[in-house]
Order: sequence, then structure tokens, then C-alpha cells
Amino acid sequence: MVIDCHAHLTNREASASWAEDDHKLIEAADKLGIDQLCCSILPRQRPATPEGFRECNRWVAEAMKRFPGRVLGYCYVNPGYQREALEEIRRCIEDFGFMGIKLYNEYRCNEPVVFPLVELAIELKVPILQHAGHAHYFVKEQPRLSDGGHLSELAERYPEAMLICGHIGGGGDWEWTIKALRKAPNVYLDTSGSVVDEGMIEMAARVLGVGRLLFGCDMSLTAGIGKVRGANLSERAKRRILGENLEGILHRRAEG
Repeated sequence: MVIDCHAHLTNREASASWAEDDHKLIEAADKLGIDQLCCSILPRQRPATPEGFRECNRWVAEAMKRFPGRVLGYCYVNPGYQREALEEIRRCIEDFGFMGIKLYNEYRCNEPVVFPLVELAIELKVPILQHAGHAHYFVKEQPRLSDGGHLSELAERYPEAMLICGHIGGGGDWEWTIKALRKAPNVYLDTSGSVVDEGMIEMAARVLGVGRLLFGCDMSLTAGIGKVRGANLSERAKRRILGENLEGILHRRAEG
């Protein structure tokens, strides 16, 4: 199995051709040998309201029915609406079979408002994919952007949590991020993003270990699959990154 741990479906308010766009995503995955995509949809207006994230999650649930076995769902929420977020997570995981939780930049992941969501993720045995990056400058549009240091702090507080640091190839200082995660064994690093710098995947494998890397594209599908398949790693290591590591995470919930 090749599983993209970081994908997105089309927001229906953003594109009238959302159905066609979603079909094109599946077609592209077919051509590249990607068996499953772990998807979320983000509201156009953020910070997200409860109405906004509920609607996006409903669209993901519908996509899981349209593409059975191909689309796996992340439940996207805004931690600032704590009661609504916790209710939505439980509903999506327990009733609709979503595989994890997606958090963006409404809050840094180490802020106390996020802690109840992490505790519920531990209870439900699902991972949290955290949008992250370590920029060389202050990102005015994302003042609460999380980075590897914030994730490491959260991981130390909750060693039972399964945390995924989003898109090492999404821009910013990927070397800093890799180093920041060295002592956080329960934080996985997803390889997604359009950046294909030489040595990025190899350094992540060397410093963190192959077992902590998850293949992802974040919609840069050709670059995403190419930088893993072209990495100077063994075929066994590539198989683990491309799917086996994430299968192990998903099996934790299946095992009860």
C-alpha cells in the first residue's frame, strides 16, 4: 500500500468544478501508484467557525462514500470552539470512520486550548496532523504557526499521542525542523510539499529514523512521490515511508 498522509479535497464554495477536481485527484493518484489519500477540507474563511468546519467535514464524509477505500478522512476543527470541536471529532471518528484529526494555524499546538483535543485523540487512538513550518521570517498571515519545537513540547507533555508534523517540504527551514524533532519519538514527519531539495529525505531518515517518516504530497503529487522514490535509501526503507509506517498508526485504532 502507498498512502498519502496529507491530501486535500476541493472546497465546494471555492470551485464550481469541485466534483471534477476530486475525480482528477483520484486519477492522478492512480497514475502515480498511490492507493489511498488521507484528506481534509479547510474552510475558505479562517479562523474557522463550528459551522464552517462541520460543513467541510461533511464534504469529506461524502467523499469517503464516493471513493470507498481510496479517501480516508481527517476531521478538521478549530480548537478555540472547544466543546464543538470535541463533539465534532468524536462524531467524525466514531460515526463516520475518519482516521485522524487535522489542525491548522488558529492556535499553536502547544497552547493549552489544544490539550483537550490531544487527550481525545489519545483516547480514540488516532493521529493529529498539525500544519507546521519554521520560516526565516515572521509570517504575518499565520502568527500562530506551529513548528517542530512546538510539536516537540506537545509530544513531551503527551508521550502517548501520535503527532504528525506537516509538510517538511512545504517551505521554511526543513533542517531546523528535523533537528527540533530529534528527541520527540512520538512525532512523525510528513514528507509533503513542493520543495525537493537534495538530501532532505535522507537527512530526515538519518536523524529521525525511517520509522518516523510518512509519505505525503499536500497536492504536489509528482514531486511528493518522486522525492521519496528517488531518495538514496533502500527499497525496504522506501516501502516503510510510502505506506507501512502509516498503516501501523491506523492499525492502533483497529486493534482497539
